[in-house]
This record gives sequence, C-alpha cells and structure tokens, in this order.
Amino acid sequence: MSLHKKKTGLILSGGGARAAYQVGVLMAIADMVPRGTRNPFPVICGTSAGALNAAALSANAHNYRMAVKGLERVWSNITAEQVYRTDLYAFVRSLLRWAVSGVVSGNTPVNSALLDSAPLSKLLNLVISFDRIQQSLDNGDLDALSISATSYANGESIAFFQGREELQGWQRARRIGRPARIQAHHLLASSAIPILFPAVEVEGRYYGDGAVRQLAPISPALHLGAERVLVIGVSGNTSASHQREVAGYPSLAQVLGHILNSVFVDTLEGDVERLERINKTITAIPAEQRAKNDIQLREVDVLKIYPSQPIDEIAAGHIQELPKTLRFFLRGSGATRSPGAAAVSYLLFEPGFTRNLISLGFRDAMEREDELRQFLSIP
Repeated sequence: MSLHKKKTGLILSGGGARAAYQVGVLMAIADMVPRGTRNPFPVICGTSAGALNAAALSANAHNYRMAVKGLERVWSNITAEQVYRTDLYAFVRSLLRWAVSGVVSGNTPVNSALLDSAPLSKLLNLVISFDRIQQSLDNGDLDALSISATSYANGESIAFFQGREELQGWQRARRIGRPARIQAHHLLASSAIPILFPAVEVEGRYYGDGAVRQLAPISPALHLGAERVLVIGVSGNTSASHQREVAGYPSLAQVLGHILNSVFVDTLEGDVERLERINKTITAIPAEQRAKNDIQLREVDVLKIYPSQPIDEIAAGHIQELPKTLRFFLRGSGATRSPGAAAVSYLLFEPGFTRNLISLGFRDAMEREDELRQFLSIP
C-alpha cells in the first residue's frame, strides 16, 4: 500500500543520544498509518546518529510499524557501554595512547580518540540486517538510503547511497554522492564525532562524522528524487523565550557544547530556511515566466519537526546517569554541571534520558497530527 503521492524524503539529522527524539516522532507516524503499511518514505537520509535510525528503517521498509518498534526497543534500553567503552582501563588507555604516542613518535596512532566505539560496531551488526536494505530496494519498499560522512583526506561531504540502479551519483562544491553497499562501517564513519570517536576507514580513506562538513543536509534527498521532505531535527526550542543565558566565564564543556550544536544543529536549520526562501521565490515567479526563462528551480514542500523543549535542560536532569568513570573524567571540564549539559547530551546514551526524548518526540508529533497526515497523504 502506498501512502504518498509525491515522493517523500525523510531527513534524520545527527546529534548522538539526542537522536532518540527522532524515534518518538517516527512512533507517532506509525500510529497514524494502517497496520502492515510499508515504509512511507521512499528516500531516507541519515547523518551521524540519524544514520543508525535511517539504516534500521530501510532494512525493515516492508513493515513500517515493525521497523519503528525495533528502534524503540533499542533506544529505550540503550546504555553508554553499548556505544563506547566506559571502564577505567579504556579511558586511561585511550588518553595515554594518544598523548604518549604523539609525543614520542610525532605521529597519531590509528584509532586514536578519547572514547573507544568498538561496542557500537557490535550493536549495529546485532540490530541491523544490512543485507535486507537491498531486499527493500528490490521489493519496491524503498528507493534509496543515503548515509553522509566527512572525508578527512580532502574535507568533502560524501553521501554514500544505496538505491535503484538508475540513480546516478553527483558532484557539487565539497559535496559528492557516491553509490555504495551500505554496511556497518558507513554508519560508524557517519557517527564518528571528531576527537570523541575514532575515524573509520571506508574504501581506503578515513572518514568522520557526516555533520562536520555537511553544507546542505537536504541535498542528498533531492538528488535521490525526493519531491518533499520531512525533517526531524534535534535542536531543542530555538525561540528567544527559551534561550538560557549563563553568566561567568564559560567552561570547556560549555564551549564544546556550542561547537557541537554548530555542527549538528545550525547547518540543518540554515538549510531548511534556505529551502523555504527558495520556495517563496519560486512561487513569486509566474509559471509562464519560469518556462520562458528556462528556470530549473522547483518547489519542494518541507515539514520540519524540532523538539518543543530545550534538550540541554532535559539532559541536565540526567547527568548523574552517566557512567561514574566518564563523570570523573568530565568533572574538570564542567560537563557534570548544568551549564555543560549541552555537550553531555550527545553522550547520554542512558535509558532515563533517551526515554524522555522519545516521549517528547511522540508528543510533539501527535500535536501536529493533522499537519503530518496532510503532508504524508495519510487518510
């Protein structure tokens, strides 16, 4: 059963543990569609933690509700130790390996980072059947899956996509679309937050988090044929009334939080605003004039859903859920205090926090049920 008249693209942004919010929104949509309905998003694009959700949806595109329930189980029960090693030995080893090797040899050892993401690799292979992505494509339940990563070799944003045979790659300024058979290492590369997680080798080159140099997060969906896009962000409420000001000299964690937000939040929101401005410009030009002057721009419907509450403040109430070892090492940076919660929110892979975000995402989406039904052509 097909729900869409226009081809709909789903944009799942990055944000570490914040990506649990996306699951809540997807759950609300699952409640709106009939049972047994296949995936309502022919084009799915994921970046960083959003890439994990994108791949899981694609692998089970034949049954949307089942796919979302699987994501709910994972995110509702996830713990930090399933994403990165939390034992004292792992932290000390990472620090010494990075610092000592750099001083002694002058070279950065392979897999150097503050955190060891080996557990995440095991989790991905456990919960996602990557071979089923191609089955989804072959059965017509999916047109394309795109996973974005950043090349450390040349700074380009690479959208690895697996899609129908007729889909072609693309190349723009600092942006490339490249066909690939999506596997766990693509997801690990896309979610490798710089310095925190090690770079991942893909096809002979090393890649990091896809949000770092992603100048146009919506672009892959449009290249892959999407005619309208649903964007699920993880920014938190950006209205002036929700902006919290912190007095005093900023802690290292506060600074890091602003840097991470600029990478994971600002670019996506800016791209959405740019698309909305283009839409307004196109509608202001009469169709006859567009045809006469061969104007190739087309209007792309966009619906954006962002958290209605500041995620930083939600994270502040869950800081004590972090593993003791991590809290010890982060204490000096100010990350274990409320002003540093923005940085911590990206690493808070703990059930209390993720379940809170899932509930928030579900409520936010249900409050816009009529809008979502109309946008996705759900009866």
